[in-house]
Amino acid sequence: MSGFWKRLFAADEPAPERPRLSVVLPWPEESKPQEPVPALGSADVQDWFYRLVLGMPGSEAAQMRPQEQVMLRRLDELCGGDRFDITTLPRLPEVLPQLLRLLKSDSSDGTKVAKLIGRDPVLVGEVMRVSRSAHYRTARPISSLQHAVVLLGHDGLRQMVTQHVMKPILQASAGMLAHSAGQRLWDHAERCAHVSTYLARGQGDPFEAYLAGIVCNAGVGAMIRVLDQEAPPTLGVFSRAFLLNFVHLANHLTLRAGKHWELPPNVIVALRERLEVRGKAPVTELGNALLAADHLAMIQMLADNHVIDRATPPAPVRSDRLPEVLVERAQQELRRVFRT
Repeated sequence: MSGFWKRLFAADEPAPERPRLSVVLPWPEESKPQEPVPALGSADVQDWFYRLVLGMPGSEAAQMRPQEQVMLRRLDELCGGDRFDITTLPRLPEVLPQLLRLLKSDSSDGTKVAKLIGRDPVLVGEVMRVSRSAHYRTARPISSLQHAVVLLGHDGLRQMVTQHVMKPILQASAGMLAHSAGQRLWDHAERCAHVSTYLARGQGDPFEAYLAGIVCNAGVGAMIRVLDQEAPPTLGVFSRAFLLNFVHLANHLTLRAGKHWELPPNVIVALRERLEVRGKAPVTELGNALLAADHLAMIQMLADNHVIDRATPPAPVRSDRLPEVLVERAQQELRRVFRT
């Protein structure tokens, strides 16, 4: 009977409340999509990058001041044409051109490569040091130069030799204008070489693309050293026009240095196309890859040093003729590999 009364009045009891999910709605301003970061023009990217290298603030002055015109004529007297003594650049190993040709050949073997490297004690030391690093750690210790050469392989050797050669050249830039210029030039070179190789995949020799990216600012370091010696302290912050002409002279020195170092012909052509880009667009695959890689590496360097937003895209109008989607993928690759 008691069960009957319970069933009779149970309908009048409130049903237990169902648990509710706690949903936090965003504030209106948080729900709005973020505005895309605007792109910078190629000229602006270049101007800001070289100011970063020189440790110099921006300038609204578009035209050169009289003092800058005098300084530019002096720089042209010292570095224009064939007047700069290219032999004053840091020494390259005498075996480098032969070594690069040998590493490119399908018929080369570890014995031939080791014999050639063995003629340069500095290169021998670097090969042994790299082969014994954690990246190449093996169960058995490296006991000979030939063992180290086989372990590194052709690609590893080419990159090691290039870095060993170029890093001291780029890092030699120091003085009152830019004591950190050398390190920033090297940081740019590594990024430029990586993305140049990425962009040139399937279009030619990957190592030539890597080499072009590594050496493309070699003349800037030389020009900075000349500027340190010649520029009066009163020269002040450079105008955009002066900096543009300074970079053009530096690119001319890079081309001369590449010829002096007997770099591969395709690399020389790409460096020449980069020098002449103000007059005509590149026509070679490597020339286009180098221009785009240089631009993307500059953007990343500016972002890494908090000059521009990290999400800054490539410039919509560039001198290279590469598809936009390929350049955007290359930028993503650069961000993936070189994370600060």
